[in-house]
Amino acid sequence: MNLNRDKRCNFDCIYCQVDRTERGESEPVDVDRLAAELDAMVGLVTSGAIYETAKFGHTPPELRRLNDVAISGDGEPTLAANFDDVAAACAEVRRRRGLVGVKLVLITNAGLLHRERVRRGLEIVDANGGEVWAKLDAGTEPYFRLVARAAIPFDRILANLREAALARPLVIQSLFSRIRGEPPPPAEQEAYCDRLREIVAPGGRIELVQLYTIARPPHESWVAPLANDELDAFAELVRRGTGLAVATFYG
Repeated sequence: MNLNRDKRCNFDCIYCQVDRTERGESEPVDVDRLAAELDAMVGLVTSGAIYETAKFGHTPPELRRLNDVAISGDGEPTLAANFDDVAAACAEVRRRRGLVGVKLVLITNAGLLHRERVRRGLEIVDANGGEVWAKLDAGTEPYFRLVARAAIPFDRILANLREAALARPLVIQSLFSRIRGEPPPPAEQEAYCDRLREIVAPGGRIELVQLYTIARPPHESWVAPLANDELDAFAELVRRGTGLAVATFYG
């Protein structure tokens, strides 16, 4: 579900494919409409009717499943003023449809996880088979500034991740790329491992690290995907250095 049709985001990531020079729709999220549309889509999938359409008719049988209900957007979904109401509406559709094995997934840059309305929404996600997929694209403040171009201090992101990981297992999503032809320096990769260790040291839980690179054309022309072997080497460094499970996704 796209909670940011206005393209609003508190990050301006160099690898993002969203063109923020043109604003999107400015209307706030209509929770009742969102719930109705989600319910209709769930019905299409669970009934199999969606696979009778031209767009999804060639979906292989093993992929004809409903994995999760993802709360995401063309920006940061927790910026929605009624984020907690959105989470509650999604949970109600999940309950009413009997989707016991279907997760609620929040995909977030972690910049606002300390805010009260977001915490309320996280509690709803937690109580309804939820997962939080949180971003960490750097190991140091300068690299974070280079990649995210955000006003939020890196320390705030790290504090939010540590606190959130104490309350629930996190999936850490990390995108690394070539910036003006250069991959992340070895020292940055080591610092990234340090940040992961700092999250788990006080008892924080990281279920999985998703280490990936650019798969869609970024808005900035000077950003490019890592090569497969570069990503594999980085993933092995993370596994050896942290003991965490790592999944790689290539460009």
